[in-house]
Amino acid sequence: MSDPVDVTVDTDDESESVRIHDDDGEVEAGGTTVRFSFSGTGDDDRGADDGDDGPSPDSKEPTDGGDDPRRIADLDSVPTDSTLVFEARDGRRGVNCILHRSGDAVAAWRNSCPHQPEVPLDPGRGAIVRGDRLVCHKHGAQFDREGGVCTHGPCAGDALDSIAVSVRDGDVYLTDERFERAERR
Repeated sequence: MSDPVDVTVDTDDESESVRIHDDDGEVEAGGTTVRFSFSGTGDDDRGADDGDDGPSPDSKEPTDGGDDPRRIADLDSVPTDSTLVFEARDGRRGVNCILHRSGDAVAAWRNSCPHQPEVPLDPGRGAIVRGDRLVCHKHGAQFDREGGVCTHGPCAGDALDSIAVSVRDGDVYLTDERFERAERR
Protein backbone atom coordinates (compact mmCIF):
# COMPACT_ATOMS: atom_id res chain seq x y z
CA MET A 1 0.00 0.00 0.00
CA SER A 2 1.56 3.32 -0.97
CA ASP A 3 -0.42 5.69 1.28
CA PRO A 4 -1.18 5.12 4.96
CA VAL A 5 -4.79 4.61 6.00
CA ASP A 6 -6.37 5.94 9.21
CA VAL A 7 -8.66 3.39 10.89
CA THR A 8 -10.98 4.23 13.81
CA VAL A 9 -12.99 1.78 15.90
CA ASP A 10 -15.65 3.25 18.20
CA THR A 11 -17.38 1.32 20.98
CA ASP A 12 -19.67 2.55 23.74
CA ASP A 13 -16.72 2.90 26.12
CA GLU A 14 -13.72 3.65 23.95
CA SER A 15 -12.43 4.89 20.63
CA GLU A 16 -9.11 3.90 19.08
CA SER A 17 -7.60 5.42 15.93
CA VAL A 18 -4.44 4.16 14.25
CA ARG A 19 -2.60 4.86 11.03
CA ILE A 20 -1.81 1.70 9.06
CA HIS A 21 1.21 1.60 6.74
CA ASP A 22 0.72 -1.94 5.50
CA ASP A 23 -1.91 -3.87 3.56
CA ASP A 24 -3.44 -5.43 6.66
CA GLY A 25 -3.73 -4.85 10.36
CA GLU A 26 -5.97 -4.79 13.38
CA VAL A 27 -7.44 -2.23 15.77
CA GLU A 28 -8.66 -2.95 19.30
CA ALA A 29 -11.16 -0.84 21.26
CA GLY A 30 -13.43 -1.69 24.17
CA GLY A 31 -12.69 -5.42 23.99
CA THR A 32 -13.44 -5.54 20.26
CA THR A 33 -10.76 -6.41 17.70
CA VAL A 34 -11.24 -5.49 14.05
CA ARG A 35 -8.90 -7.18 11.56
CA PHE A 36 -8.70 -6.05 7.95
CA SER A 37 -6.80 -6.53 4.72
CA PHE A 38 -6.59 -4.11 1.79
CA SER A 39 -4.63 -6.46 -0.46
CA GLY A 40 -7.45 -8.92 -0.96
CA THR A 41 -5.33 -11.78 0.33
CA GLY A 42 -7.37 -12.22 3.50
CA ASP A 43 -6.25 -15.03 5.81
CA ASP A 44 -3.39 -16.09 3.53
CA ASP A 45 -1.17 -13.31 4.92
CA ARG A 46 -2.45 -13.28 8.50
CA GLY A 47 0.42 -13.62 10.89
CA ALA A 48 3.03 -13.42 8.12
CA ASP A 49 5.97 -11.25 9.00
CA ASP A 50 8.75 -10.40 6.62
CA GLY A 51 10.89 -9.32 9.57
CA ASP A 52 11.26 -5.76 8.28
CA ASP A 53 9.29 -3.31 10.37
CA GLY A 54 11.67 -0.48 9.51
CA PRO A 55 10.73 2.62 7.57
CA SER A 56 9.85 2.24 3.91
CA PRO A 57 12.03 3.95 1.30
CA ASP A 58 9.42 6.70 0.89
CA SER A 59 8.95 7.27 4.64
CA LYS A 60 9.08 10.78 5.99
CA GLU A 61 11.94 10.40 8.43
CA PRO A 62 13.54 13.58 9.72
CA THR A 63 15.99 14.91 7.16
CA ASP A 64 17.99 17.15 9.47
CA GLY A 65 20.71 14.60 10.13
CA GLY A 66 19.26 13.22 13.36
CA ASP A 67 20.17 9.55 13.79
CA ASP A 68 17.97 8.90 16.83
CA PRO A 69 14.66 7.40 15.64
CA ARG A 70 12.93 8.90 18.71
CA ARG A 71 14.02 12.47 17.88
CA ILE A 72 11.02 14.46 16.68
CA ALA A 73 12.27 18.02 16.09
CA ASP A 74 14.47 20.77 17.43
CA LEU A 75 12.78 22.77 20.19
CA ASP A 76 12.85 26.01 18.20
CA SER A 77 10.72 24.48 15.42
CA VAL A 78 7.85 23.63 17.79
CA PRO A 79 5.39 26.57 17.71
CA THR A 80 3.93 28.37 20.72
CA ASP A 81 1.02 29.75 18.68
CA SER A 82 0.06 26.52 16.91
CA THR A 83 1.13 22.85 16.72
CA LEU A 84 3.56 20.63 14.84
CA VAL A 85 2.35 17.27 13.48
CA PHE A 86 4.37 14.07 13.79
CA GLU A 87 3.67 10.38 13.78
CA ALA A 88 4.52 8.03 16.66
CA ARG A 89 5.29 4.61 15.15
CA ASP A 90 5.36 1.08 16.48
CA GLY A 91 6.24 -1.36 13.73
CA ARG A 92 3.82 -0.75 10.89
CA ARG A 93 1.30 1.01 13.12
CA GLY A 94 1.35 4.79 13.37
CA VAL A 95 -0.52 7.33 15.48
CA ASN A 96 -0.97 10.90 14.26
CA CYS A 97 0.24 13.28 17.02
CA ILE A 98 0.81 16.97 17.70
CA LEU A 99 3.44 18.92 19.63
CA HIS A 100 2.87 22.28 21.31
CA ARG A 101 5.46 24.43 23.08
CA SER A 102 4.98 26.70 26.08
CA GLY A 103 8.31 28.36 26.88
CA ASP A 104 10.87 25.55 27.05
CA ALA A 105 8.24 22.92 27.89
CA VAL A 106 6.69 20.76 25.17
CA ALA A 107 3.49 18.72 25.36
CA ALA A 108 2.31 16.09 22.88
CA TRP A 109 -1.06 14.50 22.30
CA ARG A 110 -2.80 12.23 19.84
CA ASN A 111 -4.05 14.51 17.05
CA SER A 112 -7.67 13.67 17.75
CA CYS A 113 -10.64 15.42 19.36
CA PRO A 114 -12.18 13.26 22.13
CA HIS A 115 -15.67 14.33 20.97
CA GLN A 116 -15.18 12.80 17.51
CA PRO A 117 -11.82 10.97 17.36
CA GLU A 118 -11.68 11.03 13.56
CA VAL A 119 -11.46 14.86 13.69
CA PRO A 120 -7.85 16.06 14.03
CA LEU A 121 -7.07 19.13 16.12
CA ASP A 122 -4.38 19.98 13.58
CA PRO A 123 -5.74 19.29 10.10
CA GLY A 124 -2.31 19.93 8.60
CA ARG A 125 -1.86 23.68 8.86
CA GLY A 126 -1.55 23.96 12.63
CA ALA A 127 -4.11 23.77 15.41
CA ILE A 128 -5.95 26.86 16.58
CA VAL A 129 -4.48 28.32 19.78
CA ARG A 130 -6.36 31.03 21.68
CA GLY A 131 -4.62 32.25 24.80
CA ASP A 132 -3.86 29.18 26.91
CA ARG A 133 -6.25 26.87 24.99
CA LEU A 134 -6.05 24.60 21.94
CA VAL A 135 -9.33 24.79 20.01
CA CYS A 136 -10.99 22.11 17.89
CA HIS A 137 -11.60 23.68 14.47
CA LYS A 138 -14.79 21.65 13.96
CA HIS A 139 -16.55 21.66 17.35
CA GLY A 140 -15.00 24.64 19.14
CA ALA A 141 -13.97 22.44 22.09
CA GLN A 142 -11.24 24.14 24.12
CA PHE A 143 -8.36 22.21 25.69
CA ASP A 144 -5.96 23.44 28.34
CA ARG A 145 -2.62 23.50 26.56
CA GLU A 146 -0.74 22.39 29.67
CA GLY A 147 -2.67 19.19 30.49
CA GLY A 148 -4.99 18.69 27.49
CA VAL A 149 -8.23 18.72 29.54
CA CYS A 150 -11.32 20.01 27.71
CA THR A 151 -12.54 23.06 29.61
CA HIS A 152 -15.39 24.03 27.29
CA GLY A 153 -17.34 22.30 24.54
CA PRO A 154 -19.06 19.01 23.75
CA CYS A 155 -16.37 16.91 25.47
CA ALA A 156 -15.92 19.07 28.61
CA GLY A 157 -14.04 17.12 31.26
CA ASP A 158 -12.48 14.69 28.76
CA ALA A 159 -8.79 14.96 28.01
CA LEU A 160 -6.59 14.60 24.97
CA ASP A 161 -4.59 11.36 24.85
CA SER A 162 -1.15 12.39 26.11
CA ILE A 163 2.01 11.21 24.35
CA ALA A 164 5.19 11.27 26.47
CA VAL A 165 7.98 13.50 25.12
CA SER A 166 11.02 15.19 26.63
CA VAL A 167 13.38 18.02 25.73
CA ARG A 168 17.14 17.32 25.76
CA ASP A 169 19.91 19.54 24.47
CA GLY A 170 17.49 21.68 22.43
CA ASP A 171 15.73 18.71 20.77
CA VAL A 172 12.33 17.08 21.42
CA TYR A 173 12.28 13.28 21.80
CA LEU A 174 9.50 10.71 21.90
CA THR A 175 9.75 8.96 25.29
CA ASP A 176 6.38 7.17 25.23
CA GLU A 177 7.14 3.46 25.59
CA ARG A 178 4.13 2.52 23.43
CA PHE A 179 6.14 3.62 20.38
CA GLU A 180 9.58 2.87 18.98
CA ARG A 181 10.17 5.87 16.72
CA ALA A 182 8.87 9.23 15.54
CA GLU A 183 8.45 10.55 12.01
CA ARG A 184 7.76 14.11 10.96
CA ARG A 185 4.97 14.58 8.47
